[in-house]
Amino acid sequence: MAKVLGQGLEALIKTYNTDIDVNISYPKIPIRKIVPNKNQPRNKFDATKMESLAKSIAEKGILQPLTVRKNDSNEFELIAGERRLRAAKKVGLLEVPVYIINISNESEMMELALIENIQRVDLNPMEEAEGYAILRGKYGFTQSKIAISVSKSRSEIANKLRLLRLPPQIQEGLKNKKVEYGHARALLGFRKSSIMLKLYTKIIKSNLNVRQTEELIKTVLGKTNTSKRLTKNYMTEEKKLHAYLNTKISIKNTSKEKGQIVIKFNDKQNLKDILKKIYE
Repeated sequence: MAKVLGQGLEALIKTYNTDIDVNISYPKIPIRKIVPNKNQPRNKFDATKMESLAKSIAEKGILQPLTVRKNDSNEFELIAGERRLRAAKKVGLLEVPVYIINISNESEMMELALIENIQRVDLNPMEEAEGYAILRGKYGFTQSKIAISVSKSRSEIANKLRLLRLPPQIQEGLKNKKVEYGHARALLGFRKSSIMLKLYTKIIKSNLNVRQTEELIKTVLGKTNTSKRLTKNYMTEEKKLHAYLNTKISIKNTSKEKGQIVIKFNDKQNLKDILKKIYE
């Protein structure tokens, strides 16, 4: 596909490398005959922006036609224009202008819907990630193909898809703008959900900005890596003590120079055996 992002969906459709046929006469069709796009990547709409759009449509009408395709039930399935359709319903319009596209390929339909949303109003990062995931998982798109389709770098697609690794609570927080994309990316430096959630709570409670969050993450990661590195140095000693005492041994640092040896026992007799070997 040619990189026409930002030139409007009509330009995009005209250069789309498929057999799509577009009716450029922009006919008007009844709103009641338009059915939702089941692959709509956007699921949250800013109330203030929706109100502004509704007011604009009430005053000037719909300047940019919705994009639809005719289905087997003689209805029109929405491909792009969810916000305009909702605003049109809000102000009581009975019909809207449309592009009617003859397209049967579901992946191309999803692609157009996703691109249209990126062109008009930036998707929430989580919604964007979910849209890419559908293209990848359901329709077999590679990250490279997604990148070409939406005129973004492959690394950007990969970073957005990584957001799906976040715990559900953080994903919801990103959708609801409790945290920003930068916060979420920083949290992905950890693998454990428990650590992510603990830091997420601190970010919200302390109202940390992205830079402060990144510094916090660096500090925590530094401590974690140091702890792992110091502990690893004692693996040989742990194995020797385990072989001698026949029980599980753990040697850990509590500071740079200090630490502790933890000797585990299963019962009183096991403890006596261990102590006997120590006293020998």
